Amino acid sequence: MSHPHLPPAHDDPKSVPQLDIVLPVHNEARQLAASVTTLRTFLDRSFPLTTVVTVVDNASTDDTWTIATGLAGSLPGVRALHLDQKGRGRALRAAWTASRSPVVAYMDIDLATGLEALLPLVAPLLTGHSDVAIGTRLAPGAHVVRGARREIISRSYNLLLRTALANSCSDAQCGFKALRREAVDALLPLVDDQAWFFDTEVLIVAQRLGLRIHEVPVDWVDDLDSRVAVARTAWLDLCGVARMMTPASRRRTARARLALASGPVPSQSAPTPVAVVSERRETPDHGPAGSEVFADELLRFAGVGLVSTLAYVVLFALLVPWIGAYAANAVAIVACSLGNTAAHRGVAGTARHGLDRSRRLSVGAALLGVSLAFTTGALAVTRALGFDGLAAELVAVTLANLAAAAFRFTILRTWVFRPHFGTHIRPVALPHADPGATDPARPTAPTASSTPMTTSIPSHSSIASTPSISDRTPTRTSR
Repeated sequence: MSHPHLPPAHDDPKSVPQLDIVLPVHNEARQLAASVTTLRTFLDRSFPLTTVVTVVDNASTDDTWTIATGLAGSLPGVRALHLDQKGRGRALRAAWTASRSPVVAYMDIDLATGLEALLPLVAPLLTGHSDVAIGTRLAPGAHVVRGARREIISRSYNLLLRTALANSCSDAQCGFKALRREAVDALLPLVDDQAWFFDTEVLIVAQRLGLRIHEVPVDWVDDLDSRVAVARTAWLDLCGVARMMTPASRRRTARARLALASGPVPSQSAPTPVAVVSERRETPDHGPAGSEVFADELLRFAGVGLVSTLAYVVLFALLVPWIGAYAANAVAIVACSLGNTAAHRGVAGTARHGLDRSRRLSVGAALLGVSLAFTTGALAVTRALGFDGLAAELVAVTLANLAAAAFRFTILRTWVFRPHFGTHIRPVALPHADPGATDPARPTAPTASSTPMTTSIPSHSSIASTPSISDRTPTRTSR
C-alpha cells in the first residue's frame, strides 16, 4: 500500500530553528527549571540541529510563569508562552501555530522519554519521508518502567482505538511527538479537542488524511509524581472516541482530504512542495473508494440482520419436530447465512476492497462458524438449565443470533473490511512555508534581539524569548 507523504520544508535554517520543542506545563514550578536546563544542555552538546525550546504555561497558579520567563531570559534557545486557559491541546495548538520552524515537537516536562530518541523522531520529518512522528512505549524495542495499573490502562485504551477507530498507531498517548509544518497546517483546523484527547485526535485525523506516521520505540520511565486525574481523563477520552466515531467526523475529514487533493496547480516558475494525499475516486462498478461506517450503512446492516434472524427463527421452529434442535439449528444457520453473507458483502464493500473469491469464501465460512457457535452454545446452556421446550429454545437462539450479528459486524468492519485511508493517491500542491514572509493567518514568532521580549498572540497569550539560538551548522539527512 502506498504511503502518502508531505514535502520537505525549505525554510532557511540560518533564520529559523529547524526544530521547535514545546513543553506544556501547569503548576510545574518544582521541576521546570531542572527539566528545561537538562533538555537545553542535551540539545547544545549532543543534538546536531538548530533548536528552540518553547515553555507553554497553561494558566498556572504557582510560580511556573515566573520561572519560565526567567529561563527565557537566561538560557539561549528558550522561549516562554503564557495562556490564560488550561489544556494540553490548547497549549500545543498555540505554540505550534506561532512557530515558524519546519518541524515542531513536544514532550512532557518530566522528560520521561529518553532524549536519545529525539533525533530518530525528527529525522524522517526533516527529510520529508514522514509527516508525523510519535514515540511508542508499546512497540518492540521500547524499554518502559511503569506500574501495572498504568500499563493496563494504556494497552486497553490503544486496543479501544484500534477497534473503534481503526487506529494503526501502537501508542497514541505517548507524550513524545513531532510534526512537519505542512502537517500542522493541514491537521489543526480539523482537530477540536483542547485537552488530553488532542494527541489521539491528531493521529486519527492524520491517518484519515492519508499522512505517513513514523513510530520510534522509546525508553520511558514513568513519573511517580504525575498529577493527571486518570478517571476524568479516561472519561473525556471516551467522549472523544465517541465523537470521532460519528459519521459527521468522518465526513468532515473526507471533505478535507478532497480539498487537499483538488488544491491549486503548482507553479512551474519555482519549486513547489508537493504532497501525496488520499483522493476519493469513483470506480465504474463499485462507487466511491474507501470504507467508512456511516449511519445508512449501519441501518442497512441492522435490516439484513433482522430479516435473517426472523427467517432463522421460522426455519428452526419448522425443523425442530423433524430433526431435533441441534440439527435444525445447523440447517437454519447454513440456509440463512448464504443470503446473509451476500448481503453483508454488499454493505461492507468486499468488492471495493479487492477481496478475491477464495477470500470471500473463507470469510463467509468464518462468519457461519460464529453464528453456529453462538446458537449451539445457547441451546446447550438452555438444556443444561433444564429448559427444553420449544419456546425456551426459540428465545435462546434468537438472543444468540442477535449477539452473533453484532459480533459479525465488529469483525467485518474492524478486521475483514477495515477502513483504509490514503489508498488512492495523487500529488497535490500544499502551501510552502517561507520564513521570510509573514503569514497573516499565523502569529509571527519573536525575532532575535539583545533582550527578551514579550508579544501578544491569540488566546490572550504572550511570548518571552531570548535572542540567541545555537550557532551550529545544521545537517540534513538525504532521502
